[in-house]
Amino acid sequence: MTEKKAKKRKVSNLLALAVLSYLVQGPRHPYELSRMLRENDDGRSIKFTHGSLYMVVQQLAKAGFVAEQETTREGGRPERTVYALTDAGRKEQRDWLRELVEEPQHEYPRFVAALSLIGALHPDEAVGLLRRRLERLDEQGAEVRAMIDGTVSAGVHPLFLVEEEYRLALLAADRAFTERFITQITDPEDGWAPAWARFHERQDP
Repeated sequence: MTEKKAKKRKVSNLLALAVLSYLVQGPRHPYELSRMLRENDDGRSIKFTHGSLYMVVQQLAKAGFVAEQETTREGGRPERTVYALTDAGRKEQRDWLRELVEEPQHEYPRFVAALSLIGALHPDEAVGLLRRRLERLDEQGAEVRAMIDGTVSAGVHPLFLVEEEYRLALLAADRAFTERFITQITDPEDGWAPAWARFHERQDP
């Protein structure tokens, strides 16, 4: 089955989808959106800064997905423009989210890039690095599990941590692959290390 091509969107930054999703709950000004993103720890899933958030809001406004509702001022603070979701923005938010859930898309993980080039390392060095990767995968998995358990214990429904459960599943899959790869390299009977090492011997001047 061939991969379905993702729809070309007027604003393609995933931060825009987060903004649209929060605005479903009601009008907000960018500062409030930034606070909500930080409080909900969305930075673990979507890269953003205060400046990039303001830029995305402006892009959404230009595309007609959000509209200025009012401008407020509190005390001596600068004016803040409140934005509301438009009908087009609500449609875009639903369509975009449905696409991301339904359609697997080809991505470019850094580890996949490293694996495509790992033959450039000597097998002994590669195995050492892979074993250290296993240790770090275990550390990351323990941190994510502790965060999930602590947050659920504080009363948050697990639904709102499902992305962390997915992250745990990816870590487990990464670990299983890495262990298997180490075995494929080091197996005393038919491991890849001898041929791999000979390749490096021929390459060395």
